[in-house]
Amino acid sequence: MPVEIETLPPSLDAQAHEKLQRSLKQSEEYLTAGKNRQAVQEILWLLETVSTVFQGLPVGDGTIQGKYFNKIADELKLHRKGQVAEQAINWMKTLHGYLSSPTGGGVRHGATLTAEGELSSHETRLICNLIRSYLSFLLDEYDQFAK
Repeated sequence: MPVEIETLPPSLDAQAHEKLQRSLKQSEEYLTAGKNRQAVQEILWLLETVSTVFQGLPVGDGTIQGKYFNKIADELKLHRKGQVAEQAINWMKTLHGYLSSPTGGGVRHGATLTAEGELSSHETRLICNLIRSYLSFLLDEYDQFAK
């Protein structure tokens, strides 16, 4: 009998890519099923998670020290001052803040119990598409900084 060779685990990049794809797919499935809040929660979680790839990344004459979305975003803005990226990060932070607020989207930190607080399917699609764009932008930014 041949000696069994242990299957090597996927690389960290492959694992991260698979997690990213799985979460995007889950968000889309929630959206298709009419589970609007869950669709946004999933993709918002992904935005927060993807931002953490910048932790410890050398940028300019320093490194990204933040551990959470807002702090990381603020540090990235400092290094993209006066560029389109600075404004894009502001938009990301605004959407993140709105979705995190109980009086806004109420997706992350709870919402009011009234029906008016529920996201419609077209609002959910807009938010998911915006966050998908921001994810793509962040990953491209990461590639630029990591070079």
